[in-house]
Amino acid sequence: VQLQASGGGLVQTGGSLRLSCAASGSTFSSRALAWLRQAPGKAREFVAGITWSGGTTYYADSVKGRFTVSKDNANNTVYLQMNSLKPEDTADYYCAIRTRPGMSNSAWWGRLIEYDYWGQGTLVTVSS
Repeated sequence: VQLQASGGGLVQTGGSLRLSCAASGSTFSSRALAWLRQAPGKAREFVAGITWSGGTTYYADSVKGRFTVSKDNANNTVYLQMNSLKPEDTADYYCAIRTRPGMSNSAWWGRLIEYDYWGQGTLVTVSS
């Protein structure tokens, strides 16, 4: 599985950006895709995720109500619409796919070890 993230850039506080993650290869084994981010000097953290069918979404508390994750099943592309951006949203944003089973509860979304494939980061900078 290969993941290609894009859409990052520089935006002012309160602005919007839409990130894309295009998945290719053996995506038939995919169970979920998540967006995670890493700010300078900080640990990588979960942002939002969606099951591969698109039926379930999950968000970190810090982005609820501002970010929306969605999936285009025809193109195997997952989007992260980010609105009302804040300087603290500045980070490298990564997409990652989970292929293993064991998604009976939501606790796994935040554990980096649960993801099997990672894309490269796309930088989002929010100026104050």
